[in-house]
Amino acid sequence: MPSSTVEPVDLLDLKLLPAWVKEPGEARNYEHYTGEEERREIRKRRDGRGKRSSPKAFASKAPNGQRSTFKVGRDSENVREQRRRNDHRKDRRKSEVHRPVTRTPPDIAIHFLPYAAALENVVAQIKSGAVAYSLFALARLFLEKPARYEVRLTAKTESPLFRLGENGVLSLDRELLDRNAFRFAHKDFYKIDITQSDPIKGNFSNVARCRLSGTLLGPTNHHNYQPQMRSLYEQRFSLRMSFADYLRQIEIVNNPTLVERWKDEARTVTTYTAIGEENPSVLSSTAEAERHFRSNYLPDLILSATEWTIGGVLSRHLPDRALNRVIEEAWTRETRSPSNMMQELASRFRQGGLHVFRHRRGMLFVSPIRPRPFVYEQTGVSPSVNAILETLATRPGTNRQELFERLITDTASEDAEQRKLALASDLHWLVSEGYVIEFNDGSLDLPRGKAKSAVVPAVPATDETLLLAAATASTAVSDLEIGGS
Repeated sequence: MPSSTVEPVDLLDLKLLPAWVKEPGEARNYEHYTGEEERREIRKRRDGRGKRSSPKAFASKAPNGQRSTFKVGRDSENVREQRRRNDHRKDRRKSEVHRPVTRTPPDIAIHFLPYAAALENVVAQIKSGAVAYSLFALARLFLEKPARYEVRLTAKTESPLFRLGENGVLSLDRELLDRNAFRFAHKDFYKIDITQSDPIKGNFSNVARCRLSGTLLGPTNHHNYQPQMRSLYEQRFSLRMSFADYLRQIEIVNNPTLVERWKDEARTVTTYTAIGEENPSVLSSTAEAERHFRSNYLPDLILSATEWTIGGVLSRHLPDRALNRVIEEAWTRETRSPSNMMQELASRFRQGGLHVFRHRRGMLFVSPIRPRPFVYEQTGVSPSVNAILETLATRPGTNRQELFERLITDTASEDAEQRKLALASDLHWLVSEGYVIEFNDGSLDLPRGKAKSAVVPAVPATDETLLLAAATASTAVSDLEIGGS
């Protein structure tokens, strides 16, 4: 049987093209081809020099004067279309990888309450005067600063909220509190003393440094390197990243200056002395103090309940990010429309002996005086009272200065001062009895609602009334002079 001849494979003829690029296996004549001209053209296009030749022009530069067999028609369009599809798939995979994970917010009810000490101060100020304050403005005043309010958190589900002691931080995750309990509460259980030890001996050529904080952790072969690195991670970065990710942020620096600086910093010795023990334990390192804390205090320190009330300042610095976000969003909504805080204030103001009422446009106000409409008979009321009531009925929102200017036109007459005193006395009586409302911005108005028919006697001119009238009149005159100047 004749032996079959095997034609040797020329690897130079092997083209690394996709299978769907159909190219005729036509033999090429390299007899007069040197390849230098084509390589020179490729280098020019790669370096950006010269004009980029189209596939057709490039193919026409074959040495034998014939066109190259590379097709530039439908096959090249297919290549470009396939590349576009591949790019589209890559972009879609990247978007799926980097798409933010939507987390369900915790099902917790947030209520803002006025801080008791701040509320007592506000009640005392309102009772010391006779003016009415907007409940809406007071609610925003309490919400303006964290020290003025408290936050009540109520879990709507059976999952409890965990707290570190009666007055510590709050979290949805018990493990988070357990892992960072010493950092959060060590000042309540230990007295901390900082001293300087002897200089560190030994030759160290490098030192490890945290890129995120710039903290020098010491040489990797030093006995305190691992504890210090772990402590720094737990205190500052455990909520942001895993420990494996944090290790990538540690760099080794070969700098003699930094090594000497680390030696100076490492001389600082922190000792912890337990508080409240008959024989106080003195612990020479942070790691030793944390072990003592976990064995003696931590087992009974973490509490759980479905409802907790914390201070406003503490609510801004909770370690639980999810809980922080929920409180911040609730505070933003409450500040925009403080209906819940207004209800709390209205209830506590009534308990404190103040009066909450509605006025124009249904807005709520609080005052130490109960407003009541006034119906009188002309024979039982002085003319100045009639003038005040008629002016405020036609021009609500008039302040004291405008009222005096309207009712006392002849200020140069001999009895002008006496008329001012009488007018101030009548206005003071009307405000103190609730027939006229004086708001904290200085405006005056009549209470709304229908009044019952009644005969109101004339105001007796006692010595006390005259003294109050004189004080009010002096204030009004002062306002007139300021306004006139």
